[in-house]
Amino acid sequence: MTEQTHVNVTDLSLQDEASLTSGSDSWHVQGLPEQGLEGYMITDGPYGLRKAKDSKSNDVYGSVPATCFPPTAGLASSWNPELTEQVGQAMGEECVQEKVAVILGPGVNIKRSPLGGRNFEYWSEDPVLTGHQAAELVKGVQAQGIGTSVKHFAANNQETERLRSSSDMDERTLREIYLPAFEYIVKHAKPWTLMCAYNRLNGVFGSENRRLLTDILRDEWGFDGIVMSDWGAVHNRAAALAAGLNLEMPPSSSDDEVVAAVQAGTLGKDQLDAMAQGMIDLLEKAKPAMSREGYRYDVQAHNQVARQAACESVVMLKNDDGILPLHKGEKVAVIGEFARTPRYQGGGSSHITPTVVTNALDAFKSAGWNVDFAPGFTLDDAPQSEDLTQEALCVAQSAQKVVLFLGLPEDAESEGFDRTSLDMPAKQLELLAKISEVNPNTVVVLSNGSVVSLTEWLPQAKAVLEAWLLGQAGGQAIVDLLTGEANPSGKLPQTIPVQLSDDPTVMNFPGEEGHVRYGEGVFVGYRYYDSFKKPVLFPFGFGLSYSSFELSDITVEHTGKNAVQVRARVTNTSAVDGAQTVQVYVAPGASRVQRPSHELKAFQKVFLRAGESKTVSMDLSERDFAYWSRTMNDWHTEAGSYGIELATSSRAIVKRVDVTIEGDDKVFRLNEESSMLEWEEDPIGAPILSKKMEELAADGVHLPDDPNTMILFRTMPMGTVVTFSGADGRQVTRDLIASYKAAMSK
Repeated sequence: MTEQTHVNVTDLSLQDEASLTSGSDSWHVQGLPEQGLEGYMITDGPYGLRKAKDSKSNDVYGSVPATCFPPTAGLASSWNPELTEQVGQAMGEECVQEKVAVILGPGVNIKRSPLGGRNFEYWSEDPVLTGHQAAELVKGVQAQGIGTSVKHFAANNQETERLRSSSDMDERTLREIYLPAFEYIVKHAKPWTLMCAYNRLNGVFGSENRRLLTDILRDEWGFDGIVMSDWGAVHNRAAALAAGLNLEMPPSSSDDEVVAAVQAGTLGKDQLDAMAQGMIDLLEKAKPAMSREGYRYDVQAHNQVARQAACESVVMLKNDDGILPLHKGEKVAVIGEFARTPRYQGGGSSHITPTVVTNALDAFKSAGWNVDFAPGFTLDDAPQSEDLTQEALCVAQSAQKVVLFLGLPEDAESEGFDRTSLDMPAKQLELLAKISEVNPNTVVVLSNGSVVSLTEWLPQAKAVLEAWLLGQAGGQAIVDLLTGEANPSGKLPQTIPVQLSDDPTVMNFPGEEGHVRYGEGVFVGYRYYDSFKKPVLFPFGFGLSYSSFELSDITVEHTGKNAVQVRARVTNTSAVDGAQTVQVYVAPGASRVQRPSHELKAFQKVFLRAGESKTVSMDLSERDFAYWSRTMNDWHTEAGSYGIELATSSRAIVKRVDVTIEGDDKVFRLNEESSMLEWEEDPIGAPILSKKMEELAADGVHLPDDPNTMILFRTMPMGTVVTFSGADGRQVTRDLIASYKAAMSK
């Protein structure tokens, strides 16, 4: 990781090397004081610092105060990498103060199913949005001299049986959906560490998967950091080290097993040297920040970053009749316990002790609004109280507008278990139905870590804000947006389906008998819904604003034979300052494989004053047109026509521009099983086949004249075609392959 270190593994004993590859306790890496290496602290989390007060404890609630930024489900909706970098900078500063060398995050696993119990910690159903957002968070943290640990590598997309289940998928699905975010972050942000997943991938545990940890991560992508385990994910120390795992966390008192494996020759000494040297490099890289004494971060400034992040994390799904923003002088009723007792973060290892928490009720008061309040319901499983219902209806009837705070209680979603339904608590929805009857001017504000079902009750609300979980400043942000002090600009990072049964994962989630079949392949989220024209309630990338925007002067120009630059002029056509996110999707034309109808490849959020225009520019490279070819075992860009779609959501395409891509000139290698059609289409094989067929014809061997028979023949291996035509198919195949190899070698 560093060009030069003060300590080298050659200075260490075998026992010392082994000890470096396991932690000293639950939250510290092993140091070697006699060598000048201090064992620094590493700790959670994905959206803020969770430093345990007791370093030997796994109590997720006993942590020092830190800024609780919006959990990732919310921050992803900002579609604003610059903002996530600011959040990362603040997180890094808090780590410096608290002497934490590596913060364990961000979590970048794909939201394969809306039922994923840890979706609140993950970014999106799309790897491009995930990778671009998370990479900037990593850059922000590491700019402060603090490491990140991008997790969980790889295919960790559910909580059910997550410690031992096998995520079973083909190589194309892995490469196109579940690895690209990690790859982008590794290549563009250079994270200090990655964390392996608990689960197996196609039968191999993440901690022992050499193909993932070494062949792909290090050899293909050039990763030069260390790989640590998730807590308790190591089953065999020697096997994990051999695979490319530098650090086991927490320690299992198995250093002697490592030493014995080296002495027995079952673990190479060179491999242990490399893994231990990585740990030395990590400790020395963290030393400058860990040596800063007396540093204190600005608590108020960080809360302001959290407030801005929360504002941009909210997605306005509906705003009929312009009911929002609220106006001064209107009599407003605020109903729902969440307005007073906010649910602002998820449960499990990411749980933060915030420096301060603001609820919406207090934020209204601080902003000078005199609102009436009724709790409406309790946040537990108790039956609905008729007294609470009547109180809420009384408050609603006397108001001009109602803001109703609904959502999932804390025990409905957390690390450790998956959801079984998208439904919200019945008593909340019953209350909404009754309130909308007495006051149709009802606005709903949602608090939830992942998608909830809206279909049945959406008509009962004139406006809906999907507020996800917004962190400690969420109450202020919500009031800013409701009152027009801020303008909604969030976009959905995942599709909201009409019903759960529409989702492509329902047949294979969460799996059975220790295996999870990723049967939907690359058709995850909007890739499925849009490709097969399935109705959705709200599409990926959707989000309303108080402003209106226009995209014009859209151009697509080639910058290379397989690269283009997309430009567009964005104008705020309203009288309200706001932001629009321009999204670029690539729609492949005819292909030899089944591909999604389109895929997000670039996006840019642009802030515009009323009436202002700006030009945005986004570059697409050859990779943006490619798919993963199983046959080539590589990325392949086919020649042909592609649609470049400028959009404001996956279903709101403003303009499509078709471009011709020349392709990467890679060819499929012909072999003994190649079909007649593959020989005919191959630029090298076709003339060889043509010559051979002329020779066979001269010997009286002819193909059928019937077109229908030829359709069948073209699907057959060439040798079978020749055999059916009355010649020696095996010999002809050998001749063809010999000529083909000779031509390829020239």
